[in-house]
Amino acid sequence: MLSALELLQQRHSAPSRQLGEPAPDEATLRTLLEAAIRVPDHGKLEPFRLLLLRGDAKLRFGERLAEIAVRRNPDLPESKREKERLRYTFAPLVVVVISQVHHESTVPAIEQQFAASCVAHNLLLGTYALGYGAQWLTGWAAYDREAAAVIGLKDNEQVIGFVHIGTPDIDIPDRDRPALDTLVSTWTP
Repeated sequence: MLSALELLQQRHSAPSRQLGEPAPDEATLRTLLEAAIRVPDHGKLEPFRLLLLRGDAKLRFGERLAEIAVRRNPDLPESKREKERLRYTFAPLVVVVISQVHHESTVPAIEQQFAASCVAHNLLLGTYALGYGAQWLTGWAAYDREAAAVIGLKDNEQVIGFVHIGTPDIDIPDRDRPALDTLVSTWTP
């Protein structure tokens, strides 16, 4: 079993198109989700929620988004229509991480969104720790109010990401990482 530091050092994303069955079973998924929501949460607002897309619902969601895309651009090529339609069908599970901003709170909205982002990141770490693969994607649907209506988001909610989860079909090589020395400096007065 990996130590926490080894997990952070080795975790990488698996492309959603390379994620197949199986997804975590119900007990494992519950454990994963319970771990994922253990995030810094200034004010204990729980400014997030999770929506699971599985089975035929993933295709139906993609079809609804494709309809929006075609309505906005009737000349959208067939290949792009098909891409929209199938975008959520590759991985067996897609977890939609949703930010819920509590505007009445004194906690800044961005801090509430950071908490939801930590949930998405914890999903990536947790799936890797459990031997699965995951990819956090956004795309236009994460920022579109008409797409938000399709999944029933309220005015104070926004998609932080679509986390695709499954078992990698191939060995996923790690990508080049930035050189730490180019990113770290010390402030001096």
